[in-house]
Amino acid sequence: MKELNMIAFDLGASSGRGLIGSFNGSRLEVKDLHRFSNDPVDMTGHTYWDVLRLYWEMQQGLLNFANSGQGEIASIGIDTWGVDFGLLDSNGLLMGNPYHYRDIRTEGMFEEAFQRMPREEIFNRTGIAFQKFNTLYQLLSMRLNQPEVLDNASTMLFMPDLLTYFLTGEKMTEFTEASTSQMLDARTGKWSGELLEAMGIPNHLLTEIDYPGSPRGKIKKDIAELLGVNQAPVFAVATHDTGSAVAAVPAMGDNYAFLSSGTWSLMGIEVDKPIINEKTLKWNYTNEGCVGGRYRLLKNIMGMWIFNECKREWDRRGEVFSYKDLDSMAEQSTAFVAFIDCDDDLFYHAGNMPEKVQQFCKQTGQAVPESKGEIIRCIYESMALKYRWSFERLEEIKGQPLDLLHMVGGGIKNRMLNQFTANVLKKPVICGPIEATAIGNLMVQAMALGEVKDQSEMRQLVKNSFPTEDYLPENTDAWDDAYDRFLKIQR
Repeated sequence: MKELNMIAFDLGASSGRGLIGSFNGSRLEVKDLHRFSNDPVDMTGHTYWDVLRLYWEMQQGLLNFANSGQGEIASIGIDTWGVDFGLLDSNGLLMGNPYHYRDIRTEGMFEEAFQRMPREEIFNRTGIAFQKFNTLYQLLSMRLNQPEVLDNASTMLFMPDLLTYFLTGEKMTEFTEASTSQMLDARTGKWSGELLEAMGIPNHLLTEIDYPGSPRGKIKKDIAELLGVNQAPVFAVATHDTGSAVAAVPAMGDNYAFLSSGTWSLMGIEVDKPIINEKTLKWNYTNEGCVGGRYRLLKNIMGMWIFNECKREWDRRGEVFSYKDLDSMAEQSTAFVAFIDCDDDLFYHAGNMPEKVQQFCKQTGQAVPESKGEIIRCIYESMALKYRWSFERLEEIKGQPLDLLHMVGGGIKNRMLNQFTANVLKKPVICGPIEATAIGNLMVQAMALGEVKDQSEMRQLVKNSFPTEDYLPENTDAWDDAYDRFLKIQR
């Protein structure tokens, strides 16, 4: 077959990338097209996404392709993080910069929401974990504090759907992204009218829902001419980045857990139907959409965010070290000095993260890590220990032991954390591919183009196309002792 050039735009919470996927029917080759940072903007006491700059960066990626002499674009897909959105007015114009999910406006919204509908009922309807950044609480905050904005808005589009709208003019909402909002009825796959009404959220804001592989029109003529590209078709992929990452897990069989490792660590299993019961409510597990209409039962864990914020603080002070140097400092530091609960509210917002790590250790009666290496090692060990807690809860929910863990995403470049994870789980850990999210995005495009049959064939193609690295457990007794200590400091 003729080789297809597909483009994936994959925007994470700290960086974005455009990649070319060249597919010949049996193997996928991925090359960089354009990489850029994704930098939130703090202004007037709130935190926003610079969405117009992100759209501009996407245009630079398309310009790079136009200047590469590689012919025509076969298709385009866009994925981003979940929950955040932009509002359009009746003329289809963006009403303001989208808020960042870490913005303070959702503080106190749990209490407001539970007065309108009990917590248990919200979970029973949606199957979604309670996170204060969920779209439900962002919109409730607007209803209470900015009612005029909601009243004047015509359409709400999640970030990947908004960027797709900028390219094509099509307004739709993709299933995997919609499922992160805590506004979707988990049993019907439709918006929950009763929940929206209880929260005072106008139902007319929400569009129809489509699924991974659905067509979203073509690049608008004026944009194509401006950038020098063909009017390529744009498809809704698994537009939530974790949904795309999970689609690219090169797993054979079903008895495994996945971990998508990046700014957030998302650990879970795939299930045919949402699992909504006392255990998933108690442990705050979530049911989010997958390719093929299945679900990801997973736990949101604060991932590399804590480390990245430490590095950002040290850089700000002029204490600049490379990632490699910082990891080396951690390797040379004493093991198991102290631990943090990565998901503690203390670490949710930006600001002097090294001091926050020390503060948590002091408050929980532990030794306080002092050097950069000790702080980083504390973070990495704590992440691995939280992975074990989450993995064991998955086994209990599923009712049987899991054989192994598949780790994908940019976080797997950290070989020390990979080995720590194998050690504490006492299970094999298979790492790769790094660019899983973009690869899953590309595979759904290939499926939409009729070149790939189903999810099983997608996984086999990924396995054939990209290397993985195996990590086997070591020093497990010491990690068992550390885990016993870790369980005592969770707040």
